[in-house]
Amino acid sequence: MLDAIQHFFASIDWSCWGVWTLTTVLMVIGLAGAVLPFVPGPMVIFVGALVHTLLRPQSGVSWWCIGILFVLMLVAYAFDFASGAVGAKWFGGSRWGMAGVIIGGLVGLFFGLIGLIIGPLVGGFAFEMLFAKMDLKPAAKSTWGTVVGTGVGLAARLGVSIAMVAAFLIDALWW
Repeated sequence: MLDAIQHFFASIDWSCWGVWTLTTVLMVIGLAGAVLPFVPGPMVIFVGALVHTLLRPQSGVSWWCIGILFVLMLVAYAFDFASGAVGAKWFGGSRWGMAGVIIGGLVGLFFGLIGLIIGPLVGGFAFEMLFAKMDLKPAAKSTWGTVVGTGVGLAARLGVSIAMVAAFLIDALWW
């Protein structure tokens, strides 16, 4: 009985298990990072696929898939970067308001999670009031557009991240 157990564990390809475990952990962290701040979710997914391909080429993905994952990563970050400003514009914001959202987001980076949430809102509202000379109600409507746009951007980034993981799994397991 003991010999059978030893033979079983001796016959397992532990490098395969290790690479797949690392890849799975990176994919899960990447999916979580698609909705959590400070975790670059799509980039972690891309790095996970790339590391998997480099460490285990026989079960890795094609270079076409790596290219597709890279483009999807750029699309996810484009959605993320532009969504708040586009939402503000859609709800009647001015160019000043869009600039305020972007500047507020950049300044908010230095204040942690609360800064990432409040920075674009304060920036957009302040720029609408101070530079675009809007009244309170239109400036507040533009700020609400920032909230809606950021939420849509978050959902889009999550959707693109799920598509990235699906593309990796399809290429690695079925192609």
